[in-house]
Parts: sequence; C-alpha cells; structure tokens
Amino acid sequence: QLRSCVGPSDSQVFRCPARHGYAVEVSPFIANRLACSASQYYGIVGCGSLLVLDVTETDIHLLRRWEWGDGLFDVSWSETNEHVLVAGGGDGSLQLWDTTNQNAPLRVVKEHTQEVYSVDWSQTRGENLIVSGSWDQTIKVWDAALGQSLTTLRGHEGVVYSTIWSPHIPGCFASVSGDGTLRVWDVKRAACRLAVPAHQAEILTCDWCKYDQNIIATGSVDCSVYIWDLRNVRHPVNQLLGHTYAIRRLKFCPFSRSLVASCSYDFTVRFWDYSRDPPLLDTVEHHSEFVCGLDFNLHIPNQVVDCSWDETVKIYTPPCLSAATP
Repeated sequence: QLRSCVGPSDSQVFRCPARHGYAVEVSPFIANRLACSASQYYGIVGCGSLLVLDVTETDIHLLRRWEWGDGLFDVSWSETNEHVLVAGGGDGSLQLWDTTNQNAPLRVVKEHTQEVYSVDWSQTRGENLIVSGSWDQTIKVWDAALGQSLTTLRGHEGVVYSTIWSPHIPGCFASVSGDGTLRVWDVKRAACRLAVPAHQAEILTCDWCKYDQNIIATGSVDCSVYIWDLRNVRHPVNQLLGHTYAIRRLKFCPFSRSLVASCSYDFTVRFWDYSRDPPLLDTVEHHSEFVCGLDFNLHIPNQVVDCSWDETVKIYTPPCLSAATP
C-alpha cells in the first residue's frame, strides 16, 4: 500500500507501488502541496496515476489520487487557481483536474496524435495559457479552460520533449526536441524566433533562469547540461559535465541566480553553480532507478522534490544547500 517514511538526512519519502514517477511539481500557492504524474510499467504500456500529496513534518499524506487509462508524463499547476492542474498523457490527451473534484477531470482534450510529454502553465501576468509538447513533433497552445487549441506550432523535426514558458516575457516559451535543437517561440506571431543547434544528440529538457530572461539551460542524452545566453548562441556560456547517462529534467533554482539542478537516468540528482569553476556542487544518489521528475519548492528555500522510476517521491534539502537553509 501507499506509505511514506523519513529517510536519511531528513529526507521524506512517499512510496507508490507499481507507479513509476515521471514528473513532480510543487504548488505555486500551497507550500506543502505537490503533484506527481506517474505511470504503470515504466510508461511503456499500462495506466497512469496523478497524485496530489500534502507534506507534514512527520508524514506525506495522499490528498488525491486519480487514475488515467494511459501513462501520465508531465503535470503543471495552474498559476491562477490553487485547486487546478493539467497533466499530459500517453494517449495524446491533456486533462484538467481539480483537487476539489475527486471523480473525473474537469476537461479532456485530445488533439495531439501521439504522447504528450510536456505541459506547462504560463507564469507571466496578463495571460493564462498552457503549452504542450508531443511526440507528434507539434506544440500546441491552449487557454486555461482547455478549449480548442489556440495555435499549433510546427518546426521541430523530432519528438518534442519539453516546452517551458518564459517567466519574464509574455507569450514566449522555449522547446527542445529529439532533433537536437532548442527553439524559442512567440505565441502572438505563432512563429519560432530562434532555433539553436544546441546539442548533437536528443535534448530531453530545458528551463529558463528565473533572474535573467536571456539565460536558458538544456539537458541532453549526451550527458551534458549547457547554459545558453540567447543574445549569443554560437557557444554555450558553460558546459556542466558529470552525469553518466541522459539528463531527464533540469530546473533553475528560484532563490539563486546561477544554481541549476539536474536529474538523470544515472539515478542521481546533481546541483551546479554555473558561475563557478568547477560548477558541480553536489551529487545526490538516493534512488535506485531513473530520476525523471524534479522541482524546487518556491515557498521553502533550498527544499527539493524529485521522483523516480523506483516508485518513490523524495523531499529533501541537498547537503550543498543545507548550510544555507535559514
């Protein structure tokens, strides 16, 4: 059955048997609430589960659990309604869920023809949009009610693995793909503003710096994280080397300009300060399978959550940041 326990170095662990974690995101409204999208049979076949967890000092409590008929690969909280979240499924669907409604999703849309691997809710004021990226090589932008898609963007020549809104520029998001490119898009023009041949391998993840609208990180199956300045994309600002397998997801820290976390198929989560030489601050090795989901808690400085194919969600402060914890 579902259970949680406190592990070494004050990490808290939530176990979800027979469900392999793909993505985890802390609520933008509630400090101790997080959502995890997970899949049966490693997401290759089988069903998916969407878990909403509440964390206390002694326990991790399951607030909601919804089942879906296909794997769930990503999840994102609404930036305007604390109860609402969106998930992306292996059946090409996006589902809108509400924590006050335990039975069924508020809405389901199915325009993508293959797996939806990425969903993200816009953070900038004055707009309330969702972006989705799919294995069908398209990106779609939706309104918050998940009506018919507002626009479909084409340009990638491979699977779209990640689509992330700019935290600074309205109507702007970045995407990365199996085609090895990083692209920056303008929703109003429905156009790609910039295409960067960022890696000579598939790129699985990207994220924007919270402090600088020009800085983006990319993580690839070539085991590297590259930091890019969009004003000069001929060469990366830095190359973060150390992972031994593909990098599945990375996140910029919301409290530190140059701190980046990355998780990998090498079972580790690594913490980097790209302004330092060497940049590697810490390697956390507390999973026994691929680590796929990763997030910083916006409300609790230095707290990190991650999820893995080993059927666990873990909440912790990495050693390199624990000294800085107030």
